[in-house]
Amino acid sequence: MDFELNEDQQAIVEAVDRLLAQQAGPARATALGNSDTVEGSYDFALHSALDEAGFSCIARDLAREDGTPAALEAALIVEAVSRAGGVVAAATQLLVAPALLAEPPAGPIALCTRRELEQGTPVRYLAQASTLWVVDEAAVTQHNLEDVAVAPVRTSFGYPMGRIEATGNLHSVGELHNAAADARRWWRVALAVEATGTMQAALNCVVGYLKQRRQFGRAIGSFQAVQHRLSECAIQVEASRWLAREAAYHNAPEEAAAVAAAFALAAADQLFTETHQLSGAIGFTHDFDLHVWSMRLLALRQELDGVGGARRAVVDARWRDATP
Repeated sequence: MDFELNEDQQAIVEAVDRLLAQQAGPARATALGNSDTVEGSYDFALHSALDEAGFSCIARDLAREDGTPAALEAALIVEAVSRAGGVVAAATQLLVAPALLAEPPAGPIALCTRRELEQGTPVRYLAQASTLWVVDEAAVTQHNLEDVAVAPVRTSFGYPMGRIEATGNLHSVGELHNAAADARRWWRVALAVEATGTMQAALNCVVGYLKQRRQFGRAIGSFQAVQHRLSECAIQVEASRWLAREAAYHNAPEEAAAVAAAFALAAADQLFTETHQLSGAIGFTHDFDLHVWSMRLLALRQELDGVGGARRAVVDARWRDATP
């Protein structure tokens, strides 16, 4: 794998960063989070802007000669959206959906497991989504949410969350047989990519604060003990980035996808703790932008059975067929 982006990839990153500079950011994310309406808590304007600019279908449009999606390019966009605090279901749309369908449904797609649905676990973007994909043991069931009552769930996670009020009213409009394994692989890659962009933004936010905040006549960031902790965080983010990108580049092999998710979600716990400790009490207020990203790390760690589920998937992929 080449660690340098080629000219096309660099152009994609620069283009999406320009769009996000106008259409996203911590102030916008905070405003959406404070919205009193279901529609107002999802960035439909950014969703449309990504569609109109062609970013949402880039995995298909730049597909390789063998027909596999251009997943690395899609991952670069998802990472940038997460870094900018975008409140859109970009990871599902750009990474998971192209791996399952040649023509994914329009509009936001929410994703959950069968167990999460039955237990009433809040699901990201469910209240705003037009489609719900439920990942079962062997299939992915597709549900149209147009006439389904979804209750928004107020949380501090930084994402709009929702819960189906009566699962009996949820009717399948199609089933993707033998797609569960693919959905889980790409979901784990998506989580790793989202976590990477989110961790990078959280770290950048705190580094900027530590350069300005002074104590004992010096910037806090100049103290060696603080620099050591920041270096550890930077290493975790960088390792997460390349594990996620490698998994995307190689079309989400089962073990690579699980390793990327396990590492990134474990790193997310360290980044949450360190960034809040290093920023002090201000890190827990909405006057400081850290919450836009740090609270999302907690939400990402809960999906698809979290770190434990990803680690079990690593073990299963590596030793499933091992002879005792």
